[in-house]
Amino acid sequence: MPPSLFRDAMARLGAAVAVVTSDGPAGRCGLTASALCSVTDAPPTVLVCVNRSSALNPVMRANGVIGINLLGAGDAALSDTFAGRTGLPMADRFDARWALGKTGAPLLRGAAAALEGRIADVVERGTHSLLLVELSRIELGPGEVGGLVWFSRAYHGLRAA
Repeated sequence: MPPSLFRDAMARLGAAVAVVTSDGPAGRCGLTASALCSVTDAPPTVLVCVNRSSALNPVMRANGVIGINLLGAGDAALSDTFAGRTGLPMADRFDARWALGKTGAPLLRGAAAALEGRIADVVERGTHSLLLVELSRIELGPGEVGGLVWFSRAYHGLRAA
């Protein structure tokens, strides 16, 4: 099966957009991700997929802490920034909207939800590292924020219920 067919099929699967962050001895970093999902609520665990060829993969793994910032409907520009589409250096991507959580991972004020935790396990599969993040804290954003979804290679804002 050609990889392009797989990618075209996955483009038809709507996914929440998040900025995944880390900070610690290896440095501060963040990337845009839509390949993430809940695993279990006992203990609360989230799966985050990071490309093995990404320069940020070893940074996140060395730091051991992860922030998962679920973006709101109006955050497409922020998503593009952390996807590297704006050309901003990593240090300039973090502005006054970011604060360090209890683990040291950067968390976005006003995100639809901000989760933080530690990498409990890593599974290598094909081109990606699957980071299993055991959460220690969850902060829900304002109810009116809505959500940001990636579908058919474009952003779509979702209204809050």
